[in-house]
Amino acid sequence: MNCSYINNLLRIALCSLLLLVPCSLPAMDADYCLMCHGDADIVSGPLLIEGSTFDTTAHAMLGCSTCHDAIGDEHPNGDSELSRATCLDCHDHLGQEYMMTDHANYATCGDCHNPHEVRAMDAMAGYDMNDKCFKCHEAPAMVDLHNEWLPQANLHIAKLPCITCHTGSEGYEIVLNIAAKQDDRFLSRYELPGYQTLQEISGKAGILSLIDTDGDNFITLRELKGFNRNPEYRDLRLAGTMVPSDVSHDLSTLDNRYDCTFCHVSGPESLQTSFLAIPNRDGGYQRIPVEQGAVLEALYGTPDFYMVGTTRSASMNIIGLIIICGGLVMPFGHGLLRFLTRKNRQH
Repeated sequence: MNCSYINNLLRIALCSLLLLVPCSLPAMDADYCLMCHGDADIVSGPLLIEGSTFDTTAHAMLGCSTCHDAIGDEHPNGDSELSRATCLDCHDHLGQEYMMTDHANYATCGDCHNPHEVRAMDAMAGYDMNDKCFKCHEAPAMVDLHNEWLPQANLHIAKLPCITCHTGSEGYEIVLNIAAKQDDRFLSRYELPGYQTLQEISGKAGILSLIDTDGDNFITLRELKGFNRNPEYRDLRLAGTMVPSDVSHDLSTLDNRYDCTFCHVSGPESLQTSFLAIPNRDGGYQRIPVEQGAVLEALYGTPDFYMVGTTRSASMNIIGLIIICGGLVMPFGHGLLRFLTRKNRQH
């Protein structure tokens, strides 16, 4: 093997190494910082960061130094204050929307979003979204306020994140979660279990196997029906929320949100798209697409997401018609029989 060939191989290896280094820098950067900032014996309060949570955030790929670019080699010695980028440096469009709202007078980005914990919308359960709002707007007070004009306000607030109605988002989708019964009582509450609980139920096959029986990462109506009718899962059921499909910080309530037909009509477009949110080990969620129109199959698809006026069942319509007709047969039939036999009864 001649020297020129070896030199070429070395050049190729060196170039490959240089290409890989930038991709690994953010991870190396975060790991280095978390040696101190992930240790409760060294730092506390807002300086303490949960590494496993940060690794799953939308900011993890950027690395620490992208936002904290003024931290010197002598850190923490000689630093008068923590340097950090502002949210608007990257999220200018969302910032412009937010600054036009009344919320901007009372809360900054950091009051609602911890940059070391923030996740993308598709990595959250619909139920978690209201936690941000409830920091200031307590849930009982909001239920009482909405009860002044909204029927069954408690159900609406439970199934609809605040941002479903109180933002300018136009697109919507249904996010389904696996809920578990809390105890053996007949009317026991169902709540969202964590990763570990569902993992123990599903075993080695994984949580998704509870519903996705063929393992193709797509949930069909047949699989939903099988899950709902499986006696082994009698303490589990699907709970759904209607969430925006796009992020908006325009916190205005559009007029059509006060119109019941926005949701409660037969087969609205927003109910055609749905996802199953499966909890991950890190506390986030993975969304799996579900066959179109799943939530419109109230009996077989999502029995815990029955939206009056939309989740109509053809079978129930037929059964209801039979019941009505059966109820009318007796009085009309009896009256007709008496009319036809009226001459005989005259004697």
